Amino acid sequence: MADLETIESTQKAGGTKAHVPRVAVAGVSGYAGGELARLLLRHPGMEGTAPMFLGRASETADATETIESLHPHLSGIGTKPSHAVEPFNWDRLADAGTEILFLALPHEQSREWAPEALKRGIRVIDLSGAWRLQEENNRAIYKLHDADPALAAELQAEAVYGCPELHRDEIRTARLVANPGCYATSIILGLAPLLRAGVADLEVGIISDSKSGVSGAGKAPTAKTHFMYAADNLSTYAVFGHRHTGELLEQLCLSTDQIQFTPHLLPIPRGIMSTIYLRLKQPMKAAEISELFQNFYQGSPLVRLHATPNLPQIQHVVRTNFDDIGFALGEDGKRLIVVSCLDNLLKGAAGQAVQNMNLMCGWKEEEGLL
Repeated sequence: MADLETIESTQKAGGTKAHVPRVAVAGVSGYAGGELARLLLRHPGMEGTAPMFLGRASETADATETIESLHPHLSGIGTKPSHAVEPFNWDRLADAGTEILFLALPHEQSREWAPEALKRGIRVIDLSGAWRLQEENNRAIYKLHDADPALAAELQAEAVYGCPELHRDEIRTARLVANPGCYATSIILGLAPLLRAGVADLEVGIISDSKSGVSGAGKAPTAKTHFMYAADNLSTYAVFGHRHTGELLEQLCLSTDQIQFTPHLLPIPRGIMSTIYLRLKQPMKAAEISELFQNFYQGSPLVRLHATPNLPQIQHVVRTNFDDIGFALGEDGKRLIVVSCLDNLLKGAAGQAVQNMNLMCGWKEEEGLL
């Protein structure tokens, strides 16, 4: 694959065609996979070159299966009438000269396939939880098994947590990018400016009351995502045990007694709202907190800050690639509530994956996402 310097010099050269990376997506049948296909087919950096679309290992795609048959709303997008979904095959990836492989797969499958892709010189953007967590006790919730534990440990140490607002410099040169979880993205982006500035009182602790639409549970139906359960209902789940908790602990440098994250299932298709409760060490003014957020997210085009007292709403971020953040400050200047909203399938999954690809290719990180 052309390295970053080659890509940048090619883009800067007057009249010279920019490098178009050869991209493949494994696991396009799911909700996030479908959104990823839509974004890539419309991406200006692809210049009409469609990605290779591949099914999961357990899927036996027939010769007529297409992106359009899996996701009919994608009909008419791209330069071809239809885009085939091919059975996964490493030789096929090699023959196509694949440079970047998106893995929209179950955690176990991504854990198995990423090492093989890297061995073949293919950079990986993984949308699962397989490579997000550096600490073994946090990663244990996924019950992953490594055929070669030594190699897996080596690659785990190399993996970059794919939150551009925190790690954009590392993402640019990474071989393995672990896309963050949707809940984790909303909470991390809402808290990072405050924790990096050291203004939160961690002895009091932080509470994140987070709510997600049903698509956050994936495409496979379950009893609790069935219409008869989810409609006209609001339910709490995975209390003290949600798998995104480890991401909060590692990325925000917190301990389990410093934050409580409680997820809820909303009776809507998509969207996340995290309402985060914390106390400040010293009284602050709203203008000081606004400045803190503005300085932290200066140069972060996919984070939108709401002027207090206006707070984000799910309906304003659905089908966008933005994370919207706002806050309300108590009269005492110490009680603070932060609200962070995003679309769990876009900024919480496929959109963030494309944002990471943009950085890896030397493009503007918002390319094809606005």
